[in-house]
Amino acid sequence: MSQTLPQNSTPIAGILFDKDGTLLRYEESWGPVNREAARIASAGNAALETQLLVAGGMDPVSGQTRADSLLAAGNAAEIAAGFVAAGSPVDVDDLTRELDALFVRSADYAVPVTDLAILFRKLKARGLRLGIASSDNEQAIRQTALRFGFLDDVDFIAGYDSGFGVKPHAGMLNGFCETVGLQPIQVAMVGDNNHDMHMGANAGAGLKVAVLSGTGSRETLAAAADIVIDDITGLEHLLSATDQATTA
Repeated sequence: MSQTLPQNSTPIAGILFDKDGTLLRYEESWGPVNREAARIASAGNAALETQLLVAGGMDPVSGQTRADSLLAAGNAAEIAAGFVAAGSPVDVDDLTRELDALFVRSADYAVPVTDLAILFRKLKARGLRLGIASSDNEQAIRQTALRFGFLDDVDFIAGYDSGFGVKPHAGMLNGFCETVGLQPIQVAMVGDNNHDMHMGANAGAGLKVAVLSGTGSRETLAAAADIVIDDITGLEHLLSATDQATTA
């Protein structure tokens, strides 16, 4: 943990997770997907494919994706628009549909940070309400939860196309609260990018937890997060610490 926990007298009763870079390891899961997205958008032009990857924030040689970049933080519509602005000849609406379909397929070879079924079961056993809020589309989120066996332990799922708005606006977190009957101050927002932390701040989340399993670093995340942990396997320890702080 890189910071002191905020003083909050309200116990955490719910967790809203980002998906990519938070539940899934970003580079292993999304490196191949980003390359395929650029290939689709380039319409067979190899030089343009490289240009689009760079414009999206991914180093085509190392495969590393820059924190808070278009590919790290954008949804399919935003990525499509960005690719078109960077030279893609594909119609933006057609490209958005193709990218959404690609992102649904990507669940088949995603790499989880840990055994997500076990983690969600343990968190649920603590009495927590659990949700996922992602810039991916809702179908892709559900496919991921189904593949890794934790769909039944999720109380709320929101993608950019679910009608709650997009990050970093507060709509997804507010929708989670309305669905499960909590106040934002009772919710921990967990994510790997600043748009997750900013969504938490905009909604008034009780705790903003940044993880390092995605594209963000301690340097890029510390200012917007309340706490930075290595990955979601540290959540149970963190929750025990917050429980002690609220009862002290």
